[in-house]
Amino acid sequence: MYNLLEFSTHLCPCGYFGDLYHNCTCSPAMIQKYISKISGPLLDRVDIHIEVPSLPYKELISKATGEPSVKIRDRVNNARKSQIERYSGHKNLYCNAQLTQKDLKKYCVLDSTSENLLKLAIEKFGLSARAYSRILKVSRTIADIEGAKDISSAHISEAIQYRTLDRKYWLR
Repeated sequence: MYNLLEFSTHLCPCGYFGDLYHNCTCSPAMIQKYISKISGPLLDRVDIHIEVPSLPYKELISKATGEPSVKIRDRVNNARKSQIERYSGHKNLYCNAQLTQKDLKKYCVLDSTSENLLKLAIEKFGLSARAYSRILKVSRTIADIEGAKDISSAHISEAIQYRTLDRKYWLR
């Protein structure tokens, strides 16, 4: 099972649909046919899917630095440690990706604001039960990376944002 599946930025036969720097030459019907090759049920099984647009050459060679990888690695390692501790009493459960429906109810408890936000997203975007579970698991992971004990509406919101392909191209 894949938790993260990388799709190329080519969402049409010519490869320029959605590109800020090139014009797409495909008709809407060609684009829809091309995109529909990836089924909704397959996409549902992917935890995170986001678009990564192409960058102009100047940005690619820029010396601008972001957060150092060492800091990111430390946060991820700490999140993994907290998951191992949280699930230490469970057989064959080591991380959030392995949570069952029953486990989600126990470990992904939401306050009313977070629950309303998730309900709105499910209804507005027509997301499936599987997408709902994926959003909860990703939200739990985001909270763990931040070192938060509970899932907040900010975590839910961020996890929903990681479902861009659901919202943009595969809306039901």
